[in-house]
Amino acid sequence: MKIGIYDPYLDDLGGGEKYMMTIAECLAKKHEVFVFWNNKVDFEGIKERFSLDLDKVKLRENIFAPRISFFKKIVESQKYDIIIAVSDGSIPFVLAKKLFLHIQQPLEKINTSSWKDKIKLGRVAGVFYNSHFTRKFDEKILSGVKSAVIYPPVFIPNLEMKKEDVILHVGRFRPKNDGADDFKKQSVMVEEFKKMFDAKQTKNWKFFIAVSIKDGDEEIFERLKSSAKNYPIEFFINKTNEELWELYGKAKIYWHASGYGEDLDRHPELAEHFGISTVEAMGAGAVPVAIKAGGQIEIITDGEDGFLWNSLAELKNKTQQLINNHKLWNESSKKAMLRAKDFSKEKFNERIISLIEQ
Repeated sequence: MKIGIYDPYLDDLGGGEKYMMTIAECLAKKHEVFVFWNNKVDFEGIKERFSLDLDKVKLRENIFAPRISFFKKIVESQKYDIIIAVSDGSIPFVLAKKLFLHIQQPLEKINTSSWKDKIKLGRVAGVFYNSHFTRKFDEKILSGVKSAVIYPPVFIPNLEMKKEDVILHVGRFRPKNDGADDFKKQSVMVEEFKKMFDAKQTKNWKFFIAVSIKDGDEEIFERLKSSAKNYPIEFFINKTNEELWELYGKAKIYWHASGYGEDLDRHPELAEHFGISTVEAMGAGAVPVAIKAGGQIEIITDGEDGFLWNSLAELKNKTQQLINNHKLWNESSKKAMLRAKDFSKEKFNERIISLIEQ
């Protein structure tokens, strides 16, 4: 089959892009796979950032770009057996034999009201989500369309783990996103670690923050770095997948706080939609201490393979328990590694193939 894949956020180099390009890698083993994108540098960056084998995947002119005429998009799209597209709330009109939509976050609106939208919706063969959290907000809008939840893939390499007294956080640095000034709440975690250090609750411990930074955000990031001066807080910027796994292999505890302080009833999109980095950390034996919101709830069983918190006091308290109780940490670490296997790349590929080849 000839399959086209479109992700409008491909230049973000985030977890959603890893998700879509893992689909491309998987399907390219048996099919012709093309990615609609105009910038080869972005595509090469994805391959390097996430260590994906995309040699069999080819780039094609982005027929979804605004400058492309409706007629050209229609003509080009009918050359494909399947098109898989990330939806930002819109539904593309294509003449491929099948159209699958992937939704990565709760959307404020999905266009289904006009007669044109209803025609486009009628051509959708299926919708798949990255978590039940995402699905519960959007599925009711797309009622009547076949849907599934396919969790993101997490490949856990064979690690030589050399655990140190390290708390780790991994995430994009996004100072302005979806109306939030600090989407990943990295500044919140920095301040809480500083308080714990000042109270001598993290003696001899370090806080590692691994971030990817886009051009234009460097000045704001420098302010975050400056706030951590004179504390055992280290920043790791734009590291490769292999370098990130070295950090995971060192960390004993993993922190995640996306959604803290936000009105998640009104803006659920500000919570973590799934939490790939949380699963990666668990796979490396780091025990997660994550906010009880979004997709994190689907990953972690509180008190078993990790800990969930609602307040910063809980974050510090549960972290303190792990620091002071090696037996608790050791048991939680083993259970975390076991849980991470539920999100394997092999299981992801099986579900994608089952959806696409049905």
